[in-house]
Amino acid sequence: QVQLVESGGGSVQAGGSLRLSCAASGRSFSSYAMGWFRQAAGKEREFVAAVSRSGGRIRYADSMKGRFTISRDNAKSTVYLQMSSLKPEDTAVYYCAAASAVGVATETSRYDYWGQGTQVTVSS
Repeated sequence: QVQLVESGGGSVQAGGSLRLSCAASGRSFSSYAMGWFRQAAGKEREFVAAVSRSGGRIRYADSMKGRFTISRDNAKSTVYLQMSSLKPEDTAVYYCAAASAVGVATETSRYDYWGQGTQVTVSS
């Protein structure tokens, strides 16, 4: 069992930056690939970024490439999402998730544990 708690969300103007954190507790953090997803009001949850167990492999959704950076600190059992050049369309609830599967997954079905989410609101 893994418990995930996101933090760092908030309101920011377009062009601004935010850093989300996701602290994990429970079973060994380094045993899990980690991902960030988001869900805007009235839309399906979508993949944002993912990082492998060791941090050596990373994937981004195309619309986030160059603006978002995912990283992890296994010693602190924490995964981060640095977001810059934010746009109003980035407004959503952001979730972190943990996957016991090998590799870097983009599908929600590959993830075993989810956090409660943190709201990010970008105003124009």
